[in-house]
Amino acid sequence: MTDVLIAGSGPTGLTLACDLALRGAAVRVIDRRTGPHHESRGKGLRPSSLEVFERLGVAGSLTAVGDERVVLRKYFDGAHVKDTPVVDGGLLIGQWQIEGALRERLAGLGVQVEYGCRLTGITQDAAGVRAELADGTVIAARYLAGCDGGRSTTRTLLGIPLEGSTQEEPAMVVGDVRAEGLSRDFWHQWFTSDGAGIMLCPMPGTDSFQLQASPEQDGRGEPLEPSPEGFQRLFERRARIPGIRLTDATWVSTWRVNVRVAARMREGRVFLAGDAAHVHPIAGGLGMNTGIDDAAALGRTLAAALTGPGGDEVLDAYQAERLPVAAEVVADTARRYERVLAAVRTPGRGTEAGLE
Repeated sequence: MTDVLIAGSGPTGLTLACDLALRGAAVRVIDRRTGPHHESRGKGLRPSSLEVFERLGVAGSLTAVGDERVVLRKYFDGAHVKDTPVVDGGLLIGQWQIEGALRERLAGLGVQVEYGCRLTGITQDAAGVRAELADGTVIAARYLAGCDGGRSTTRTLLGIPLEGSTQEEPAMVVGDVRAEGLSRDFWHQWFTSDGAGIMLCPMPGTDSFQLQASPEQDGRGEPLEPSPEGFQRLFERRARIPGIRLTDATWVSTWRVNVRVAARMREGRVFLAGDAAHVHPIAGGLGMNTGIDDAAALGRTLAAALTGPGGDEVLDAYQAERLPVAAEVVADTARRYERVLAAVRTPGRGTEAGLE
């Protein structure tokens, strides 16, 4: 029987796995995906996350690649208006790079992510948890941590509601593209009088930009599915810079506004962390970082349970600490997102409104 089984190998699950392995716990990490992704996704580490990674021994490799100083170049109706440096102690770096550093650290501790493992059932008793996989395998563990994202299978199997609201229409299309000829010294943010926009952020250690844009619409005003061709049309319409082609789209997706928190973060010997427990607007870049903080707190809780007498008092400490934080972060990011939507209608204002 393993000490802790972790479902999900994103930043939250990998942080938890490294934390526990460093404490001497026996850990397994499973993921339903067939292998690692190569998508920028969450791209900003806050100082609190860097402190966690310093303790885990991965901060150095991340700061060697990431960028601590970011300049927002703002345009309005096609004209360059203002440059705004953002120096807040954080680090700009792609999520796939963060996950890669954590996987490498975890491998050095003797643990490999087990891909292609889809969780289909959870049973538990006073002795431990039995996790059933789609191929019929059963993994026995003393505890299970669901770090498997906003569509968490762990949360679904436990029957824990994710309470709040979701906007059905996508708020943005997102992706990773190349844009030869566009300066990589700035996070370019083009906004228009009607509140639409497109942003291209140069991802450190790559030749790509992360694209975020208001969705393209059809003749009836309905949002179109994102596509590389759609990215180009949006760029030409909003950036109004001739001669630049967006190419090599390696990630094409949509983003919807979710403001939701799990009703609880513990069910017996099973815990939720990261997006499995809370999803919220991206303003302020708090999503991935809140999950990393969850992992640090859950690592402390599980280490105490594994090395001491355990019991509900010890296990309840995690939810008591993190559920109020999750609720506040969700409410806070919703307010930040509204500030950004209002700010970008003013020439010279951009996503920095979400940091204020």
